[in-house]
Amino acid sequence: MIARGLEAIRARLPEFGPGDVAAGLLPASFLSGPLGIDLAERGVRFVPSLLCQVLSRSKCAQAEVLSSFMAPHTRAVRRRAELLQAVSDYARLGIGAVVSKQEGMHCGHGVRRWESAEALYNTAAFEDRGFPFVLQPFLADVSDVRVIVVGEYVEAYLRENPFHFRANLAAGGTGRPFPMDPAAERFCRAVMARGRFPYAHIDLQLTPEGKCYLAEIALEAGAAAARIGREELARRKREALEREIAAAAGQTASGG
Repeated sequence: MIARGLEAIRARLPEFGPGDVAAGLLPASFLSGPLGIDLAERGVRFVPSLLCQVLSRSKCAQAEVLSSFMAPHTRAVRRRAELLQAVSDYARLGIGAVVSKQEGMHCGHGVRRWESAEALYNTAAFEDRGFPFVLQPFLADVSDVRVIVVGEYVEAYLRENPFHFRANLAAGGTGRPFPMDPAAERFCRAVMARGRFPYAHIDLQLTPEGKCYLAEIALEAGAAAARIGREELARRKREALEREIAAAAGQTASGG
């Protein structure tokens, strides 16, 4: 059985069994609640995968699952005690300026630079509303590159902002085409494979020394500076999902 969309999935909840396919993007309440867990335990296949849907919605989840692809010492901070531990750890490592990325905020609005983890703690200690967030060392002089990967289609553009370090187009940045290095493409596809993404918008941090780090990954994100049009991008994404659905159904038919 293949159920497409939230309404069809909800209507058939009692009927699902091993190998059935739940296709479509699910709301956060479904992903974080018992329904998704229940279906996964019953052997239902999700397209896109449950993992990539959770990661796409949560910066903190990315920092925990995809940390090996991110800048060293990136971590999720969910409560005050974890922030205090980060203050000690970063001081011991000689890390000065840091960046925090608040959960649930997009377009660069939740990204803040602090002179140190101690400075962040001194502000956050007075309230708990800012938790959870991602904390990482501030990387100076990095290039911010947005990469779109859908099947064989790969496109990259450089995001720049002369006024502050937030390069998001919604935060005043501009974009221009950027040549996609084969090593960077392999890196992106490795991130996608780890998170089980059928397609992705990927933000990379490229250092002057040639290192490549994952900043963020999402199923849906802005593409205003991309050469590919929105309709063509949406068409390619639909095709990618249909291939995933066919693969999931084929695994079921073959007993995989």
